[in-house]
Amino acid sequence: MTATLPKPPTGTARRTVLDGAGVPLSALLALPGDGPPRATVVALHGGGMSAGYFDGPAHPDVSLLGLGARLGFAVLAVDRPGYGGSAGTLPWGHSLAEQSRILRAALDGFAEDQGADLGGGILLLGHSYGGMLALTAAADGAGGGHLIGVDVSGCGRELAGDPGRAENPRSRTTRHWGPPRCYPPDTFRSSGRLVAPVPEREQGDAAAWADAFADIAARISTPVRLTFAAHEGWWRHDDEALADLTARFTAAPRVVVDRQPGSGHNISLSWAARAYHLRALAFAEDCLRVADHGPRPAPLPARPPVSAAPALPAQPSGRGTT
Repeated sequence: MTATLPKPPTGTARRTVLDGAGVPLSALLALPGDGPPRATVVALHGGGMSAGYFDGPAHPDVSLLGLGARLGFAVLAVDRPGYGGSAGTLPWGHSLAEQSRILRAALDGFAEDQGADLGGGILLLGHSYGGMLALTAAADGAGGGHLIGVDVSGCGRELAGDPGRAENPRSRTTRHWGPPRCYPPDTFRSSGRLVAPVPEREQGDAAAWADAFADIAARISTPVRLTFAAHEGWWRHDDEALADLTARFTAAPRVVVDRQPGSGHNISLSWAARAYHLRALAFAEDCLRVADHGPRPAPLPARPPVSAAPALPAQPSGRGTT
């Protein structure tokens, strides 16, 4: 029997609201339990999801908020414009460019409120459409002098198929999810709390992304990391596509491409989430080492080492996750 680990007392997420140029952006914030954070990870969810995507509703091991706080980072998971607290204000959502403007304003206010508590700087971490926003916001100067890097999963340049294809989060085999065995039991039921309608104004952005990408990538001057799941079916990630993708980051001092085994598109909900999140936080550490601006990161917190991930549960023959 696989042990179920309780959520740690430190790193428990609390709800907060950011001011995005007059647009209220709801968010989840997890802080380290002792001392200032080493850095701040700003996490942006994909289309049809919410900030809770990064808090692992099916199993505590898949929570970025919990893991990041235990390792001394602040993690701010934001409901993008048109979701959560801003859904009523923006019932039709906003374009990618407008979302970037709103997010930049929200992060400016957050940085002013937090002051030195940002630690060594801000890492923008985005998944899928949130990855598109993270890259766009980085190109547009989000975080100001605090930005140290961008970490993106489930987002390439060219779509692998028809962007209009419907996806059902409870379907056992969809392009969004991949094989059910990649996810903890109860993922598909518990993730129903995370699902939200995709605002109309952002639905066309994925189709236009390939044309917009070159200009956006060329304006990013921090390190960039891109992760593709083994069962990624939404974006092209063959060798030719990746060579073209990475070549567009002409101003970035470093571009890293990783493959995440044992995962579908929604990496942060899968059993591979812990491995992916650890690599993302390690990338943040790398960015802190080369950053030439902002305060030095806080020392490592004095806390017991994080326990190893439990063994993956065996998948019963003929039964998938529901």
